[in-house]
Formats: sequence, structure tokens, C-alpha cells
Amino acid sequence: MKEIRTIVDAWRSIDLHETRAALVTVVRVEGSSYRRAGARMLVLDNGTYLGGISGGCLEGDALRRAQKGIALGRPSVITYDTTQDDDYQIGVGLGCQGIIDVLFTPLHADDPLCPLRLLSGLTATRVPVVLTTITGVASGNAANATAAATNTAASTTNAATAGTPLLGKTCVYRDQDSFRENCALGELVDPILDDIRQALADRTSRSVAYGDTRVFIEVILPAIHIVAYGGNYDIRTLLNQARELGWDSTVILNASRADKTLVAAATRVLDSKKDPAPAIDDYTAVLLMSHDYRTDSENLQKVLPSPASYIGLLGPRKRATRIFEALAEAGTPLDGNDQRRIYAPAGLDIGAATPEEIALSILAEVRSHFAGRQGASLRLREGSIYS
Repeated sequence: MKEIRTIVDAWRSIDLHETRAALVTVVRVEGSSYRRAGARMLVLDNGTYLGGISGGCLEGDALRRAQKGIALGRPSVITYDTTQDDDYQIGVGLGCQGIIDVLFTPLHADDPLCPLRLLSGLTATRVPVVLTTITGVASGNAANATAAATNTAASTTNAATAGTPLLGKTCVYRDQDSFRENCALGELVDPILDDIRQALADRTSRSVAYGDTRVFIEVILPAIHIVAYGGNYDIRTLLNQARELGWDSTVILNASRADKTLVAAATRVLDSKKDPAPAIDDYTAVLLMSHDYRTDSENLQKVLPSPASYIGLLGPRKRATRIFEALAEAGTPLDGNDQRRIYAPAGLDIGAATPEEIALSILAEVRSHFAGRQGASLRLREGSIYS
């Protein structure tokens, strides 16, 4: 979500009547690559760009092709093949052995279907949403088709016909009825809806071919939301790291004693004495960091009824056990679901000792939790590191 928000913010600052631009999007990956489908660049006609689609090897060629697309005013899809060992082929330096489809979309002022206009409405989403983009249309089935450009000196071939009316067409899926009404995809709607439902169930983007038409079904998940209880200096360190990750954060503290730098680091600050409870949803990680036994115990009882799937408790295991035993003695023992979602002590075992390292440990565990991973070394993982 961070990259999307950054690019959307940059797009909002541009006057497209004076500065021309294009959006570059990875829409399909076969095999390995540094970035996955959904990676983006915003390219301006003066040669500057924001974002990235690879580890650096494809950006130069993508910049040139985006500028060409801006001049021609029409979208195109280019396939970068990094599986060959030819030193003259673009992308061979990646060493990833993958095939990457990249969509180049010129942006037009006042275009209601501009993909960044659609994305701008999704940056604050707190539920998974889907963006569908047509990334391949057979020339025989599209009006005004133009011949695909090729470049034999580079590791690129066209994956779709440039200039077709449907190429690059983007729709937002929020519910079935509005998608049918607004996207007007004819007989493709039903099979696309089936794949959208599966993509949402898996929370995984995918590129799907429907005969001669290919569609990128992109699942956009909410930014992780950190809700931290406490006002000590170690929370500021954690919030700064979370902000660098592009996550949202809410800190609950005694506002009269709040440090200004801590307040500046948070997305939102709530006064524990008078403000309402924080908004907590399925993509929220709660962190109890008051360093006070009684306060942490009381805050734990407040958040247990919430849908938070991650509740982290700072401090030694014995302290957490004492809190749990006190709850049981009071007649409110933790059930199985509570035991699964409470992480005490919070954080991965990386030998963290300083506030900065502890914050790294906790945020890494939060990320692994929402990704459904174990947080182990990648060298121990079998198969793709992304799957």
C-alpha cells in the first residue's frame, strides 16, 4: 500500500494539462522476479519517475517505453524475458529467471477511468478490494488494432496489441452487482467474478486468460494498522519504523504527558483519559507497551473483544503468565482463540536488545503474522519465497 499511496500523492500534485505522465505496472510474473505483480512506477515526460518494477535492471528500458507511450497516447504491454543468458538482453542482470509482463498506461487529464484516480479511492480501505485490468487483447478481436512493436535487441516482446480500446481498461470490484453494472465486460463478467471470489478467498493477485483476453486481478489489502497502548520512548521508535513501512498507527496514551516527537510519529493519537476506543479491524495489530502490569492487564481486557488477530504483549513471559492467571482467577480465562492471537512476549527471536532492535523484532513478527508465515530464515523455505 505504501507504494500506491506515494504514487497517488505524486499524481495528485501533477497538472496533467501541463505535464504528461504514464503509469507502469507489473501485471504478470512467471517464474522468479525481484518485484511481484502490482509493482508500479509513475513516469513523467521529463524523464523522472517514482516507484519501481524490478531491482533496477528494467527501469531504464521501462522509462524509455513509458515516454514513447506518453508520446503515442496509447497503452501497451511489454514482456521482459530474463530467463535467457544472452548478455545483450535487458534484465539478464537480474538473474531471476522470470518472465514479466509490464503494462504502460498514458495518463490523461479528467479521465474518469484513470487507474490512479481509481487507486486514489482505495488508499484508505480497511477491507480487501480488487482491481481488474485488461492486459491482453487479440488483435483480431479488437477494433483499431495496431501492429505490436518489437525489439529484437532486447529481451522484450509485445504481449498485447497496443492501441486497442480494451487494453488497460480498469475496474474496481466492491460487490458483484456494481461490478456487473459499471465494468460492462459482457460475457467475460461471470468467469471474471468467479476468479475474483477465489482471489479474495486466497488474498492473492493473479493473471488469468479468458480465451484471447487476459485480465490482471489484483487484490489490494489494507495497510497494516498498529494500535499501541503506552507513551514511553520505545513506542516512538516502533512508530517511526512502522511509518517507514507505510503502515498506519494509532497510539493511546496520557496526552498531557505525551512527547511531541512520539505524537508526530503516529498517524493518530488518542487520549487514554477521554477519547473513544481506537478503531480495530482484521488488519490491526494491537501492542500493549505501557511497561505497567496493571495498565497492560486492563488494556488487554479492553481489546480481547475486538477482532484484532494479533495482540502483542511486551515484557517477560512470567509477567504475561501472571496476567493470564489473574484473568482466570477473576472468572475470565482466555479461550483457545485468545491464546492463538496473543503473542507474549511479542517479537521474533532475533536477539533484540535495544529499543530499535525490539521494534524491528515486533514489526517483523506482525508482518509474518499477516502474511501467514512462520518468520523463519528464507534459506529454510522450500519453493518460491513469494508463494
